[in-house]
Amino acid sequence: MNYLSSFNGLIWLLAALVLLVFLQRTLHREIQAVFLILTRRIGLTQGIFAFIFLPGVFLHECSHFLVAKLLGVRTGRFSLIPQAQPNGKLRLGYVETASGGFLRDALIGVAPLVTGSLIVAYIAIHQLHLLPLWDYFRAAEWSHFWSGLGEVLNVPGFWVWFYLTFAISSTMMPSASDRHAWLPVGLLAVLLVSLAILAGAGPWLLENLTPPFNSFLGGLAMIFGLSGIVHLLLILPFAICHFLLARVSGVDIG
Repeated sequence: MNYLSSFNGLIWLLAALVLLVFLQRTLHREIQAVFLILTRRIGLTQGIFAFIFLPGVFLHECSHFLVAKLLGVRTGRFSLIPQAQPNGKLRLGYVETASGGFLRDALIGVAPLVTGSLIVAYIAIHQLHLLPLWDYFRAAEWSHFWSGLGEVLNVPGFWVWFYLTFAISSTMMPSASDRHAWLPVGLLAVLLVSLAILAGAGPWLLENLTPPFNSFLGGLAMIFGLSGIVHLLLILPFAICHFLLARVSGVDIG
């Protein structure tokens, strides 16, 4: 068995995840720079930034809230009002939940990623038809990529679907507080797999569970990759606006 091909889904997932995080941070920085140069007011810039991502933030916090309710975990305050944090970051929203144990906390924490990925996958594949673009991108077939992009722009309702994909995929990643229970769950999973291997079930796991798990990871990689393409398409125009505004106004934001 080719072990590398058995785990290529994980390789693509890690690559797509790193790319998406990098593109998200770059695009968010460019958006904030453009509006901060235009308004010269931090509070107003933060308000505009939060409004742009409102659909994604709403879905993110609703996912936490609904999964907490389904699991019987007590919830508290729910807010979509942006708040600046002492560390300089901007919190776009939050929902308070009591601790339900590490397993339920992990499920509540991962809920926005699950719901966001499902919606992004539906829009990207069935509404925007971006799947061929992802295949061209992976194969570095740039001529096909750009010609395919031209066809995507003619999709009915393109800008609405494109905006929703952007807003949701930019806010579906779990925050640090969402991930607090992932470590014990991950350690438990590693322990169970290790015990199964020591018990002699390694070949069975590799033959029967690895293929579907690898396909699942490949599917996640595709979703993150499509989200990355959306962010990539927006970085250039915002970067150009940032550059031109800085040149005209004489004010730049690092």
